[in-house]
Parts: sequence; C-alpha cells; structure tokens
Amino acid sequence: MNTKKSNGLKIICLNRKASFNYFFTDLFEAGVVLKGSEIKSVRSGKVNIADSYGIEKDGEIYLINSHIPIYKEASYSNHNPYAERKLLLNKREINKLIGKINKEGFTIVPTKMYFKKGKAKLEIAVAKGKKNFDKRQNKKTRDWNRDKARYFRKTS
Repeated sequence: MNTKKSNGLKIICLNRKASFNYFFTDLFEAGVVLKGSEIKSVRSGKVNIADSYGIEKDGEIYLINSHIPIYKEASYSNHNPYAERKLLLNKREINKLIGKINKEGFTIVPTKMYFKKGKAKLEIAVAKGKKNFDKRQNKKTRDWNRDKARYFRKTS
C-alpha cells in the first residue's frame, strides 16, 4: 500500500512575474490578516498578487495592491478588494525586513499564496529589481536551453 503524504500546502496563486523582474535574497513565510468574506473568496482561488508589494507602516508590514475579489454570497459585510492587508511576522523578522528596505534599497514582493494546515500564508521575498539587460540575458538563456532540449530530443 503506497500512500502519498502531502506536505499540507495548497497553492492558491503564484507571482511568476516577480522572479522575472527581481533578484530574490531572502524568503519569509507570513500569515495574512483576512476578514471572513476575504477568506471565503481566497478559498475559491481567485486571488491576484502580481502587482502587489509590501510596505512598512507603524512598525508593521502591510501588503498593498493585492486583489481579492468580492465574495458574492456575503451581503452587506463584504470587503474592499484592494484593501491593505497586515502580514503576521515575528518582531525579529519585521526588524530585518525594515532594515533591508530602508537601507539597502530592497523591496518586499509576494511570490506565492497558499494554505498551510488550513491557514492562509503568503511567501514574501526581499528583492532587488533587475535591469533590462538582466532580463534580456535571462530570456536568451531560457531560449537557448529550450533550443538545446529540442536538438537533443531530435538526435536521440
């Protein structure tokens, strides 16, 4: 009897654009403060974190510009789709993030949102923006690897 063990992660959404636009230095796992209608909408899987980023406000880290659509079954107690959402981190992690974004010119970028043991989590990265020539080099490498794989597939 082979039983497959899952690690308890159910990925809701990925930010694929982030790895193309940024160099990642550190990854953190953060909880997200959500209202009832927000978590219902997240469970339906229609979240967009592609253009969102993190900021520091009053010693806390907030997620800005993430889109969680309105939950249709919630009546008058619905939420704002573009509201600021507080991220739950340890004080040590918050201080580390604040130091990086203030001194060294890094930014906080969400990379993926997922459920872990029934709780909504967000993986955030401390990132530095790529220049255009870095992006072009990345495209060239990807295209070359694809062509190389095609060539070896034909010869084998």
